[in-house]
Amino acid sequence: MTGTVSTERSVPSDNDPRFHGEPKLMTEPRDGVPDVIDTLDGFHRYCDALAQGCGPLAADAERASGYRYGHEDWLVQFKRQGAGIGLLDPIALGQQGANWDEFNQAVGDAVWIIHDSLQDLPGFFDIGMRPLNLFDTEIAARLLGLHRFGLSAATEYYLGITLAKEHSAADWSYRPLPRDWRDYAALDVELLIELEEHMTRDLKRQGKMQWAQEEFDYALREGAQPRKPHPVPWMRISHITALSHDRQGQAVAKALWEQRDRLARQYDIEPSLLLSDAAIIEAARKKPHNNREFRAIRSLNERVRIHTGSEQDKMFERYAPIQRAIKPSLWKTTIQQALTLPPSRWPTMPAQHHDAQTNAPKSMKYWQTHHPNRFETLQRVRATVAQIAQDTRTPAEIIIKPQILRNLCWTDRPNDRNVAEFLTEQGAREWQVHLVAASVSRAII
Repeated sequence: MTGTVSTERSVPSDNDPRFHGEPKLMTEPRDGVPDVIDTLDGFHRYCDALAQGCGPLAADAERASGYRYGHEDWLVQFKRQGAGIGLLDPIALGQQGANWDEFNQAVGDAVWIIHDSLQDLPGFFDIGMRPLNLFDTEIAARLLGLHRFGLSAATEYYLGITLAKEHSAADWSYRPLPRDWRDYAALDVELLIELEEHMTRDLKRQGKMQWAQEEFDYALREGAQPRKPHPVPWMRISHITALSHDRQGQAVAKALWEQRDRLARQYDIEPSLLLSDAAIIEAARKKPHNNREFRAIRSLNERVRIHTGSEQDKMFERYAPIQRAIKPSLWKTTIQQALTLPPSRWPTMPAQHHDAQTNAPKSMKYWQTHHPNRFETLQRVRATVAQIAQDTRTPAEIIIKPQILRNLCWTDRPNDRNVAEFLTEQGAREWQVHLVAASVSRAII
C-alpha cells in the first residue's frame, strides 16, 4: 500500500461528524519520510521554514522509556503548513548549542496541537520550547465522548484513516534512527492539523468549545510546571504494600532500590533492566542471610532479560554489556548491610491520612462498612453527576474528577460546605463548577 491516502469524503452532517466508510491505513506521510535534523544548519533552515509557514503547529515527542534512566526527549516532531514535517534531535542539537528561542520566535503564538499533551509538554519546556497556546486532541476526544481516545482511533473516527503504529516502545535513543522509525514518528504529526479542524467544529456544534479551551489552558499551565519528585522515591517499587507490616523487609527493599537507582543513573539505563521490582520484593520478603539462601533467589543472580518476541528484544540486548557489569555480589552485599541495620534505622512508611483536603478513600466497601451515611450521600452525588453526563453526552469522569466527589462527601456534614468554592479549591475548572455545583449542592442536603 502506498503511503499517500485520499481523505476526500462527503461532508458530514451537523448531526454526525464521523467518517462513514471503510477506514484506510496510512503507512507513511504524504510527502515522504523526512530525515532527522541534527545539525545547526538544518535547525536554522527548519526554523526559517516554520517562520514562513502559517497556522497551528502539530507537535509530538519520543523518549527512551524502558531503556534509559532519564525522561528526556530523544526526538521531537513538528508539522506546520508551509514548513512540512521536521524531525529534530534535541540531544544532538543541544550539544551543538542550538538556541531554542529561535524556534520559539519562528512559531510565535501558534496553537500547538498535541495528543495527550501532559506526556509531552514537560519535555518541551525542559528543552527550552515555550508553547503559548494549546489544543489537545486527546482531551477533545474525551470531551466529545469518543469511546477510544488514542490518536489512531481519533483519526479513524474523524478522517477515516488509521495509522501504522509499530514502534511506540522503541529505544528512541538509538542512532541512526531506522527509516521505519522515522516514518512512525512523522505519522504522529501528519494528521493532527486536519484532526484539530474536525474536532473544533464538533466541539462548537456540541457547545463545548469553552469547556475545551479551559481544559487546554489548564493542561498548558500544568505542563509548564517543574517535574515534582516523589516524596518517598523508593516506595514507587511495585507491590511495596506487600511489606506493609515488615519493617526489616522495607529496609532491604529501600537499600536495593537506592543501590539500583545509583547504578542506573551512573550507567544511564532503565533501573528495572538491572534489577526488577519483583526481585526486590522477593529479596525483602525472604531476607537471605547466607550464600545458599541468596543463590536460591534466581532473580538476584540472573541478568534481566525481556522477551517480547519482537524487534524490541534486540533493543534490550544492546544494554547487555551494562547488565553484565553489575555482578550479583553487589546485591548480596547490599542485602547483608540492610539486614545488619538496627530497628531504629529501619524506614517507616508514611501514614495514609484520609481527609477531604487530600484524598478520601477509593474503596466503596470501606465507605459502606465504616461510613454508611457518607456512602449514601456519595451515591446521591454520583447519580446526580451521572445524569448531567448523560444530558451533556460527556463522560462523568470528565464532568468532574471522581476523587473530588469523594473528597466532598468525606464528612458527616457535607451540606455545611460551599460546594462551588470546594470544587474550585480541589482544582475543578470554571466550566465544571458552573455545570455541577448547584445540582450537587441539592444532592448533599
